[in-house]
Amino acid sequence: MQANSTHQQNEAALHAIDYWQVIKNRYGVIILTLLLVFMTAAVITYVMPKKYESFAKIEVKPRGNNVNPFPTMADTIGERKMTQNFFNTEFEKITSRNSLMKVIQNLELDTRWGYDLETTYTILKDIVDTDNIRGTDLIVISVRHKSPEEARDIAAEVARAYKDYRNESEDKEVQKGLEELKKQVRVQEDTVEQARKLLAQIVRTKGIVYYSQDSVFRNAGMEDEHGARAAQDTYIALETEKMQLDSMIKTLLKYDQDQLMSYAAGLELPENVIRTLYPKYLDIKAQFEGFKQEGRGAQHPLMLAKQQEIEAIRKQLDEGVVALRDTLQAKLDLANARFERAKTALDEKKGETIRGNIDRQDYDEAKRTFESEQEMLQQMKIKLIAEEISSKMRSDSIIVHDDPVASQRPVSPKVTLNLILGAVVGLVFGVGIAFFLEYIDTSVKSLEDVERYLQVPVLAVIPRDVGVLHKQSGMSPDAEAYRILRTNIEFNRKNPEDNSITVVSGGAGEGKSTTLVNLAYVCAQGGYTTLMIDADLRRPRLHTFFDINNSVGLTNYLTTELMLEDVILQTPVDNLYFMPSGILPADAAGILNSRRMSELIQDVKQRFDLVLVDSPPILGVSDASVLASEVDLTMIVVQHRKLPRNMLLRVKHAVENVGGNVIGVVLNNVDVRSDSQYQYYTSYYTYYAPAESQVGPPVSGKTAKASPTAPAKQDALRGNDTELY
Repeated sequence: MQANSTHQQNEAALHAIDYWQVIKNRYGVIILTLLLVFMTAAVITYVMPKKYESFAKIEVKPRGNNVNPFPTMADTIGERKMTQNFFNTEFEKITSRNSLMKVIQNLELDTRWGYDLETTYTILKDIVDTDNIRGTDLIVISVRHKSPEEARDIAAEVARAYKDYRNESEDKEVQKGLEELKKQVRVQEDTVEQARKLLAQIVRTKGIVYYSQDSVFRNAGMEDEHGARAAQDTYIALETEKMQLDSMIKTLLKYDQDQLMSYAAGLELPENVIRTLYPKYLDIKAQFEGFKQEGRGAQHPLMLAKQQEIEAIRKQLDEGVVALRDTLQAKLDLANARFERAKTALDEKKGETIRGNIDRQDYDEAKRTFESEQEMLQQMKIKLIAEEISSKMRSDSIIVHDDPVASQRPVSPKVTLNLILGAVVGLVFGVGIAFFLEYIDTSVKSLEDVERYLQVPVLAVIPRDVGVLHKQSGMSPDAEAYRILRTNIEFNRKNPEDNSITVVSGGAGEGKSTTLVNLAYVCAQGGYTTLMIDADLRRPRLHTFFDINNSVGLTNYLTTELMLEDVILQTPVDNLYFMPSGILPADAAGILNSRRMSELIQDVKQRFDLVLVDSPPILGVSDASVLASEVDLTMIVVQHRKLPRNMLLRVKHAVENVGGNVIGVVLNNVDVRSDSQYQYYTSYYTYYAPAESQVGPPVSGKTAKASPTAPAKQDALRGNDTELY
């Protein structure tokens, strides 16, 4: 996980470097675009008409009263609360058609500006702006115009027109509310009158009279309510009495004689003789039992006397029980009769009470309706009075705090802001164009492009503006790039006997001739006998680097019987020899594609350690393809950011199609200041360049013919592969 995170960070850093590299490479386009947009913004700012701005600062409040005549009442008509959208609503009112039309009419703007009414309204709406000062109830009305006096007058008139328009609209709203309230009061008065008539009708129909001070009305039916309650109580009492008597009779019927007398003795009834006889009976019976326990016999006079008393009292008790039973039955019959009468009376009282309650309910409902409608009418009248008073006590909801004044300085155009925006926009457009050009640019930009598309190594990276080395001091750090090229050629050729190399390019002006001359110079400095052959029979240039006449050279050798010593010249540099192009022929490809040219290549390969052949652009003519087939190796020179990748691939195919062997590519004319990735290849050139004391003076002298036997082959280029520097 940590490795992935580190990889992602490295990728992000790489992308950032790539973006910065694009900006550096295209900084000219970016600067040009920046300057064009900046100058355009400056010109537009200069030609824009100057505008002046005036402000009117007003305080806007919801409509209300300074003094409320009825503090306990709700909000009056037309009164508004401060809502979230209050100021947005007021902004729309200020710039509304009704308000601005008043401004046009009062200031006669259509006549002054010379436009029709609609056009004048559109122009006025565009120059009027509104804003709220944060944290306050203040609105700023701003007007921009080319005339400061015109802006001042319009701002003042807009504030005045808005104030009049709002007051008129609010007054209309209040008057409309008052009229509606008066209408509702009249309707309510009719409603109260109808409720009063209904109540009077109920009073007359039901016979209701008013006789108390607590606003309670009574009628005859209402008086029966107490009678119904009394009948109800009597009915309940008689029912209880009936149930008690019925219970007593049922009890007497189920007891035997002795139990009946014992039970009857406990009844508290006025006709109950058993209550007094039964205790005597028990007492005499107890005396009889006492005599018996004393041993008196049944025929004892005392025993006989007590027996007679017991029988006499017992007879009275039996008669008393019968009489008591009859009495209770009579009372039960009487109670039933009274109960039935009470029930009948109760039913009658209930009916009267129900009718009375219905009458009372109708009356109470009519009375409540009348009172509620009357109370509502009273409140509406109070509200109407309050609104009429409030309409005359309205506070001014719009107060102008700052009257507009004529501005002394224009507010538009804003020169500084426009120029800054122009610079920013120009920079953004420039960067965008730079990345767009980079996107559509298919030229070779990096070593990776070359190696990925051609599948051949990059032998060297040559910085921009490298001159001819043999004309410079030996301490030149640019020579290190060619020493690297020399070393890479040595180690990339598979056969040590392959010492003839042609230098080709896709198009003209890519620096192949300069690359060949400097490579030859560096190799000669390393002690290798090096021959340069100018085989560019279209536009030869090698002779110009050494100020040599090219009237006699390769073409003369190929078309005549001249000896090799006659066309090979020694340069002012030791170990460096040169064969000029000679007179330019009519058929260059035909001359080069000859057996004598092949023999020439084989001959010079034996005489020199290194043979470098210059050729014309390979995509333009067929000469370079012929040369690529004659020599051992072909080196392609590619100018950085010039040749498209598909054209570079064509160059390689052109060499391979004739049997040539591409040893590698030289990436030429690299701007190391803008392309920082190439600084790794060039930053050490100066650091490792030889000091002045280590390098002798440059070789100079006149050109001389070279003896074909003079150059001795060096073992280093014939198979030993020794280090070149």
